Amino acid sequence: MMEKMRIREVLVVEGKYDAARLQNLVDGLVLCTGGFNVFTSEETKELILRLGRVRGLCVLTDSDAAGFRIRRYLNDLAQGLSVKNAYIPAVPGKEKRKAKPGKEGLLGVEGVPDEVIITALRRAGVNGQAPRTGHAIGYADLYKLGLSGTPGAAGVRRRVLQRAGLPPRLSKKALCAALSSLYTYEEFRALCTAVEEEQEA
Repeated sequence: MMEKMRIREVLVVEGKYDAARLQNLVDGLVLCTGGFNVFTSEETKELILRLGRVRGLCVLTDSDAAGFRIRRYLNDLAQGLSVKNAYIPAVPGKEKRKAKPGKEGLLGVEGVPDEVIITALRRAGVNGQAPRTGHAIGYADLYKLGLSGTPGAAGVRRRVLQRAGLPPRLSKKALCAALSSLYTYEEFRALCTAVEEEQEA
């Protein structure tokens, strides 16, 4: 049996099945937003903020539109606190307990393999692993590397995000923040070059 990953931050997930899944993988505090209920539940919001002030937060939501809406809300809510964001890639499929796939046909946190979740948490800098430092990847870098504002940028961006194990539904701001946490500029440039060479082959 795999040893549980120790996490100081409060791990915030969407639903009870996500929370149950994470409890089997991590030694730490997992809070459930109850999906969109977090928008109106003052009790849930206060609990997240109170614990976040002491321990910091790590947000782990699904890669669909609903998951990103909840993630944005939590990041706005917790401004001024230490908030880390863990991302799972967009993987087609459905959870075993469901009769049919979700609206976007993607696996949620409860459905992806254990290794995907652990990797996402480590990349976010939890478990004592600090995010990468150095040259922060910005909008100009996305343009220079062909991921934004150039002909064919959408396709390049999709391929690079897939290779990086990041979901495609990321704003430019969130993308820059995620990439700066995961890669040095040189590492990310090398990744883009490798994807481009594969495409040309």
